[in-house]
Amino acid sequence: MSEIVPPEVRPKPAVPAKPSHVAPPSSAPFVPSPQGTGGEGQGSGRGSALLGYIGIDTIIEQMRKKTMKAGFDFNIMVVGQSGLGKSTLVNTLFKSQVSRRSTSWSRDEKIPKTVEIKSVSHVIEEGGVKMKLTVVDTPGFGDQINNDNWLRQLDIEFMKHLSRVVNIIPVIAKSDTLTPEEKTEFKQRVRKELEVCGIECYPQKEFDEDMEDKSDNDKIRETMPFAVVGSDKEYQVNGKRVLGRKTAWGVVEVENPNHCEFSLLRDFMIRSHLQDLKEVTHNIHYETYRAKRLNDNGGLHPISSSGHDTQESNL
Repeated sequence: MSEIVPPEVRPKPAVPAKPSHVAPPSSAPFVPSPQGTGGEGQGSGRGSALLGYIGIDTIIEQMRKKTMKAGFDFNIMVVGQSGLGKSTLVNTLFKSQVSRRSTSWSRDEKIPKTVEIKSVSHVIEEGGVKMKLTVVDTPGFGDQINNDNWLRQLDIEFMKHLSRVVNIIPVIAKSDTLTPEEKTEFKQRVRKELEVCGIECYPQKEFDEDMEDKSDNDKIRETMPFAVVGSDKEYQVNGKRVLGRKTAWGVVEVENPNHCEFSLLRDFMIRSHLQDLKEVTHNIHYETYRAKRLNDNGGLHPISSSGHDTQESNL
C-alpha cells in the first residue's frame, strides 16, 4: 500500500502590517464597473477597494503632530469702560495672569484711564499644546461719555466698524449686580438693538455649515450677550476651593452655571469654537479686508518684464 502524502501547504504572501496607533481603515465594498473590468468605472465617482493597508488615515495624526510642534496663535481684544473687570475676565478665561494688568502693574496698582490700545503676548501650554495668546486691552474706553443707556452710541458705532474685520462676542460684565428679571430684559434689549443696527456677532448665521451647526449655534445666539462674572480669587465653598466674588449674601461662583454664564462663554470660545473662530477670522474677515484694500488701491500694479519699468505693489 502506497503512503498518502498530504499536499504541501504554501504560506500566503505577507501583507504589510498596519501601525498599532492607527484606527482600522474603512473600505467601500467592491462594485464591478459596467465594463466588467473591475475597480472604478470611468466617471462613476465611486471609490476603489483597497487590496492592502496604505496609510491614508494617518493624515490626522500627521496634522496633530505638526500642530503640537508648531503651536498656534490666538488674539483676543477686550473693550469697555474702566472698572468693568476686563483684565480679570481674561485672566479667569485662561486661568493664568495674561492680562495687561499682570505684566505692566502690580495687583494693587490702579490702571490709569486711557483710550490707548496696547497688546501683550504670552505663550501658555496645556497638555503639550502651546498657544501664543495676544491680549489687546483698551482700558478706559469711552469713560468720558456720559450716557447711562445701553447700548451707548459709542458702543454701536464701534461695533459696526469692528464687526467688518473681527468676530464680536458681546458680554455683560459684573452680571451679579442684576436680578434674574433685569438680566433677561437687558439681554433682550441688547439683542434687539444689535439687530436693528445691523451688527452681526459671532457665530454668524450665514456661516452655519449644516443643521447640526445651526442647532448648536442657535443656542449660543439665544444666550448672547453672555452675562458673566470674573474673579481670580478663590474661596472655600462646601469643602472645595472655587473662583468667586464674595458679597454680603455669600460667594458668587464664577464657574457655577446657576450663578452666571462664564462657563458657557469659556466652553464656547475655547472648547468648541476656538478653531472656527480662527478660520472665520482668516478666511472671511481677513480675506474680505484684503480684497477691499486691493480694490481701494486699484489692485496690484503689473510687473513689467523690463527692469527699468518695474513697479512696486500697493499691497
